[in-house]
Amino acid sequence: MKNFLIAFLFIAIGSPAQNEWNLAQCVDYALKHNIMLQQSELSNQMTKNNYTQTKAGILPSLNAGAAHTYNFGRTIDRYTNTFANTQVLSQNFYISSNVVLWSGLSQWNNIKANQYSYLAGSENVKQQRNDIALNVATAYINVIYCSELLKIAQSQFDITKQQVEQTEKLASAGTLAKSAVYDVKAQLATEEVNVTTADNNYQIAMLTLKQLMNLDSLNNFNVSKPDVEVQSGDLLSNSVQNIYETALKTQPSIKSAEYNFMMAEKSLLAAKGRVSPTISLNGSIGTGYSGLAKDVVGFNNVTDTLGYIGTVPFTYERQDPIFKDTPFSDQFSNNVNKSIGVTLTVPLFNGLQTVTSVKNAKLNTIYAKLGQDLAEQNLYKNIAQAFANARAALNRYASSKSSVEASEQSFNFAQQKFNAGVISSFDFNQAKTRLVTAQSNLLQAKFDYLFKLKVLDFYQGKPLTF
Repeated sequence: MKNFLIAFLFIAIGSPAQNEWNLAQCVDYALKHNIMLQQSELSNQMTKNNYTQTKAGILPSLNAGAAHTYNFGRTIDRYTNTFANTQVLSQNFYISSNVVLWSGLSQWNNIKANQYSYLAGSENVKQQRNDIALNVATAYINVIYCSELLKIAQSQFDITKQQVEQTEKLASAGTLAKSAVYDVKAQLATEEVNVTTADNNYQIAMLTLKQLMNLDSLNNFNVSKPDVEVQSGDLLSNSVQNIYETALKTQPSIKSAEYNFMMAEKSLLAAKGRVSPTISLNGSIGTGYSGLAKDVVGFNNVTDTLGYIGTVPFTYERQDPIFKDTPFSDQFSNNVNKSIGVTLTVPLFNGLQTVTSVKNAKLNTIYAKLGQDLAEQNLYKNIAQAFANARAALNRYASSKSSVEASEQSFNFAQQKFNAGVISSFDFNQAKTRLVTAQSNLLQAKFDYLFKLKVLDFYQGKPLTF
C-alpha cells in the first residue's frame, strides 16, 4: 500500500499541473505582492513629494489671516488711535506675500539635491526589484532541480522494485541464496526513504518559492519545466570586462551611487550658499474694524450760561455732535493699509551652524564618492566571481556528463549480469548507487551553470527568463 502511495505521489508531481507558472510569471507576481517593495515605493513617493515641495519653495508665499478680538481695560485702539477703558471689539483681515530674491543659489542647489535624492531612491527601488527577481529565480531553479531529483529517486525505486521480483525468481530457481532477497528488500526500503526525502525537499523548495512570491492561496500551483540545454557558447560569447562595462550602464546600484554623489555635491553648494546674504521682497495688504469708530451724523444746539452781568445772563451757544457706529463696510474700505519692503539678512554668527554644515557637507561629498567607487569595485568583483563560478559549473557539467555516460554503461552491464545471476545484489547496488550519484551531480552542475548564466544576464540588464 505504501509503495502504491509513493508511486501515486510521484505521478501527481511529475504530471503536467493544471496551473503551471513560468519564471517570468513568478517574478512578476512576486514584484506585485512583495510588501517590503511596496514600502520602499511608498517611501520613495514621499521623497518625490519633498522634491516637489522644494521646487515650489522658490515661488512667492501667500498667506491670509483674520482676527476677531475683544480688548478689556485701558488700551489704544489701532484704527481710531484713541484710548478706551471699556470692552472693545476689533477685527483684522490681511494678505501677505514674501519671495526670496537672492540666497546664494542655496534654494536652487537644494532643489537639485532633492531631485537627485529622489532619483537615487528610484534606483534603489529598481535594485530591490532586481534582488527579488534574482531570489525568485534561485528558488524557481531549485524547485526544478528538486523535482528532477525526485524523478531520479522514484526511478531508482522502480528499478529496485523490479530487482526484488527478479531476485525472488533467481532465489526460487536456486541461482541465488535466499539471503539475497532480504538484501534487495532492504535496499528497496532504503530507496523508499530516498523517495520520501526527495519529496520533502521538493515540497520545501516549493514552499520557499511561494513564500518569496507571497503566494498562499493557490493550491494547484506548479512551475513549468523549460527544456533548456547547456550551451558552452553562452558563456564564451562574453568577457568579464564586457559584462562589467554593460553593467555600469544598467545596474541600478551604480546609478544610485552616482545620484547620491551628485546629491552630496549639490548639498555642499546649498550649504555654501547659506553663507551668502539673503534678499527678500515682502508686501502685505490689510484692513480692519473697530467698535470705537464713530461717524458724526448731526449736531445738537446747546446753550450754556457762562455767568451773569447783573441780572442779565451771559450765554454761549455750542453744537454737540451726534455719533453713530461706523458701519463695517465703511471701515473695511477706509481702514485699508498696504506695505511693501525689501529685507536684507546677513548671517554674521549663528553658533557655527553654517560653518559646521559646510564642513559636514564636504565630508559627505567625499563619503558619497567613496561609496560610488566601492559600488563599482563590488560590481566588478561580483561579475568576475559569477563568471568564474559559471566557468567552473560548466566544467563540472562536462565532467559529470561523462561520468553519467560511463555509469549508465556500467549499470546496464551490471543489470544484465545480475539478471543472469553472475554478480551479487551488493555489486549491483553499487553500480546503481554510482549511477544515481552521477545523475545527481549532473543535475546539480546543469542547474548551477544555468543559474550562473542567469546571474550574468542579470548584470547585463536582461530579463530573467528561460
